[in-house]
Amino acid sequence: MHVRGIRRKAKDELDALKAEIGEDEVSRGEKELDALTRQHVEAIDDALKRKEAELLEV
Repeated sequence: MHVRGIRRKAKDELDALKAEIGEDEVSRGEKELDALTRQHVEAIDDALKRKEAELLEV
């Protein structure tokens, strides 16, 4: 899934910034990244369920 690939890249970028911004900021960023990832995965799942239901109606 592309969303998880994007999450992995963003996490790698956060890890690379650890020396510059500190572990607390990286941890905060990871929590926000996880929340955003979860939100988008849920939105995609909901859209998929609606589309499946729409296709089954026909």
